[in-house]
Amino acid sequence: MTLTKEAVLNDIYNLILNPGTRDWERSVLIIAKDELAVTSKVKVPLKKLELALRPLALRSNLTPDLADFYLKITDQPIIKTNIDLAKHTHQDLPYEARAVFAGGCFWCMVEPFETKPGIISVLSGYTGGHVDHPTYDQILGGYTGHVEAVEIIFDTRLITYDALLDLFWLITDPTDAFGQFQDRGEQYKSVIFVADASQKALAQQSKQRLISSGRYEQPIVTEIRDVIAFWPAEDYHQQFYQKQKKRYGKIKKSRQQLIWYLHQKRRLQKFFNRFRKTS
Repeated sequence: MTLTKEAVLNDIYNLILNPGTRDWERSVLIIAKDELAVTSKVKVPLKKLELALRPLALRSNLTPDLADFYLKITDQPIIKTNIDLAKHTHQDLPYEARAVFAGGCFWCMVEPFETKPGIISVLSGYTGGHVDHPTYDQILGGYTGHVEAVEIIFDTRLITYDALLDLFWLITDPTDAFGQFQDRGEQYKSVIFVADASQKALAQQSKQRLISSGRYEQPIVTEIRDVIAFWPAEDYHQQFYQKQKKRYGKIKKSRQQLIWYLHQKRRLQKFFNRFRKTS
C-alpha cells in the first residue's frame, strides 16, 4: 500500500486528538508529525515511528486505534468489519429485539452468538458504568464501573431470547464473581442486562432453572440489571475472531479448556459428595 503524506498526517492528527491514545503514544506521534511536516519523504519518519511502536505492537499492547494504524504503516492486512453501527443506533424493526450480555472478554462473546441463525448483528462494547464514551484503557483500569459486553440484535421470528440465555449460560461461568476464566477484574463480570419487564422475567426464570438443575454446587452470582447506555468499543475489537484468527484461536482454546476443566471438576465433586453420603 502506498501511503501519502497527507493521508498519514491525517491519521496521526486524529490519533493525537483521540482521548484513548496514551500520553507516551501521543508524544511519539507528535514527533513523527513534526518530522513529516518538514520533509517530502514519508518513509524515514514512518520507519522511526514504526521502530518506536514495535515493542508494544509485538506484545499487542498498543491502544486499539493505534494498533490499527501500526498495521497500516507496516503494510499488514487490515480486515474491515461488516458491522453496521447504524443498526445499533436506529430503532429496531417490529420483528427485531436486543440482548445485552457481559461474560468476560468480549472477544470471546461474539462468535458463539454471531454464527447462530437469526442473529442480525453483534456489537462489542462497554456498559454498566458511569462515564460517557469510555476508552479501553479506562475499562482496563476498572474505575468507570463498566463491563465488557456484547449487544445482540436478533430476529425474533428465527431465534428467541430464551435460546440466547441458554447459550449465554453455556459459554460463561455463572459462579465466578470476580471475572471470567483467565480474565480477572470487575470489567469481566458476568451480567445479563435486560431491556424491559419481559426480558427481566425470562432472565430470572432462566437463572432459577439453572439453580434448580443442580448443575452447579456453588451459588449462581451472575447479576441481572437494567440496560443503560451501551458504548461501542473501538473498531479494533469488533469481530475480533475474524480479524485475529490465530490469536483468537489460542484464546478460544484456552477458554474451552477451562470450561471443560470446570465441568469435570463439578462432576468429580458430585461423585465424591454422593460417595460420602453413602459411606
